[in-house]
Amino acid sequence: MSEKDNEQSLEIGDGPVSSAPGGVRTAIVVGAFLLTVVGVVRSLDLDRSVGLLLYTEQYLFGMLGAAFFLVFMHLGIDRKPRTAPVPWYDWVCAVAGAASCGWLAIRYPKIADIVVDEPPEALITGTIILLLTAEGLRRTAGPILLGVLVFFIAFGVLGQFVPGQLQGRPIAFGQLITYLTFDTNSLVGAPMKIVTTIVIAFLLFGALLFRSGGSAFFTEFASAVMGSTRGGSAKIAVVASSLFGTISGSAVSNVLSTGVVTIPLMRKAGYKPHSAAAIEAVASTGGQLMPPVMGAVAFIMAEYLNVPYTDVVIAAIVPSLLYYVALFIQADLEAAREGIAPVPKEMIPPIGPVVKSGWVFVAPFFLLIYGMFWLNLLPEEAALYSAGLLMLVGVAFGYRGKRMGWRDVFDSVARTGILVLDLVMIGAAVGLIIGILNQSGLGFALTLMLVNMGSGNLMLLLLLAGAVCFVLGMGLPTLAVYILVATLIAPAMVEAGIQPMAAHMFVLYLGMLSFITPPVCIAAFAAANLARADPMRTGFAATRFGWAAFFVPFLFVFEPSLLLQGTAAELLHDVGTAIAGVWIGSMGFAGYSLRRIGWIERGAYVVAGVLLLIPASLLPGDKVTTYMGIALAAVLLGRDYLAVRRQRRQRRQAAPIPPAPQAAE
Repeated sequence: MSEKDNEQSLEIGDGPVSSAPGGVRTAIVVGAFLLTVVGVVRSLDLDRSVGLLLYTEQYLFGMLGAAFFLVFMHLGIDRKPRTAPVPWYDWVCAVAGAASCGWLAIRYPKIADIVVDEPPEALITGTIILLLTAEGLRRTAGPILLGVLVFFIAFGVLGQFVPGQLQGRPIAFGQLITYLTFDTNSLVGAPMKIVTTIVIAFLLFGALLFRSGGSAFFTEFASAVMGSTRGGSAKIAVVASSLFGTISGSAVSNVLSTGVVTIPLMRKAGYKPHSAAAIEAVASTGGQLMPPVMGAVAFIMAEYLNVPYTDVVIAAIVPSLLYYVALFIQADLEAAREGIAPVPKEMIPPIGPVVKSGWVFVAPFFLLIYGMFWLNLLPEEAALYSAGLLMLVGVAFGYRGKRMGWRDVFDSVARTGILVLDLVMIGAAVGLIIGILNQSGLGFALTLMLVNMGSGNLMLLLLLAGAVCFVLGMGLPTLAVYILVATLIAPAMVEAGIQPMAAHMFVLYLGMLSFITPPVCIAAFAAANLARADPMRTGFAATRFGWAAFFVPFLFVFEPSLLLQGTAAELLHDVGTAIAGVWIGSMGFAGYSLRRIGWIERGAYVVAGVLLLIPASLLPGDKVTTYMGIALAAVLLGRDYLAVRRQRRQRRQAAPIPPAPQAAE
């Protein structure tokens, strides 16, 4: 299964916005440009400032209609960007979608008052929208998420016939259509609102970052800083993918955008193809867990938890740090074990010219952070102001003498409109799923069932929830994974007494594991394709490199300090022992500490790392497990240190003694 079959690629590249012929291309580009502009206007509340007062639902219906038109114009029935004339059936879908949503946008104030009577115009337009959402979802996000949507719609209709605890409430078909179309907890709910405002703002920031040369600066900066170190090519991949992933929003697109450079570099340095692909896949997946964007999840999570967005960003810092610490250490140890040299000097850009040419690109990121944390701006406002500064930086300075032109700015805005299409379809689909869960009662029933199954045993509940999250996340895009597991699984964890922030972070991490873990592992498959490596072997290697993601979610359930909640002493101790545990455990998984180690020693290092990671509140004895881990790690490292010294001494003794120089006659 190729990555195209799993997730629509979100590549921010230099190619044309559309490859469609003639007038269709013009319509797509202009439509995408206007879609972004309308999202920006709404995010900055400019429409209200000029006296245009609209219901939020009117705005969302208008954006959905524009997205329908663009999806059926831009993507063919084979899910590929259009290069041939638009067939008649796609014209019908495009016009029907735009017309139905436009009609509801205009008529919404009147229809909303009589929607309980199921007026014909609501039923007709609602049915059209549901059908086109399903097909638009298939073309953008792929058949897997379509199958999930069809399953839940079928449950909404037939759930009353399901026996047992999961039996749904009976819902008339007309009532289901009107509820899913008009209720603010369904189609035109929070997911669509966030995608069409906040996400557009951050995608525009990312598109401008690429066109202005900012992404090239950060990649070359990573090369200049890491290239001369042991395994530098892999460290470049880790740093570059984490930086790109903070804005990207898609694990697969991150692989495709950075992997085309980093994977060949790693292979040339000596990494095996499946190892190079695995490192890139894990690094790219971690970008979905990195603040400030977190694959567009951070904004939805803040909405679900009813907390400021900045609280989510702060909570995500340490877990993502532990994830990348484990990957970075293993990449370094893998290089030591395989004798992989640094990147050749001629391929490493000098740090001075890189910083001199690109330091200005730090300013937009500083403004982004300053705006959100100190000025308390809304995320979309901070992102748009930062995007404006980034545009000025690109036009005035550029990178290495290449400045942005106004055509580049136009293309960035238009490309943002194309990039957001799959997220609009996903937002509409997950809104429908949430509506069905609420209307049928399935969400409450599943929460009750999980709580009962894990009653009295929190670890059992976590294991059950983790398994369900992993299965539900298979093959789905980041945003869909989170919304699905946050709606179905997180309430059960909160009901069991787990802190809401920890519960939502837990389900996000466990849902993301399917990106790098067989049998689906879409990020690993995409990277394997670039490296020409065996996909399953790459998946298992990615599981090893990303091992920390299996442990970290359990840690912050029992230790809220890892979400930066607690006293300074707790933070210092818990974060410090967690980093030490990840470091020691990574030695076991990599098979190298100060020297190559065998399987028994590897197992001992893993045990020592796990002992350091075990939360003190999980087992009786306060910090006994931590002390045991420190002691075992000290013994293992001390033994390896003495072994290395002994080997060096033996090599010196075995080296031939050079002959003494003969005196001149």
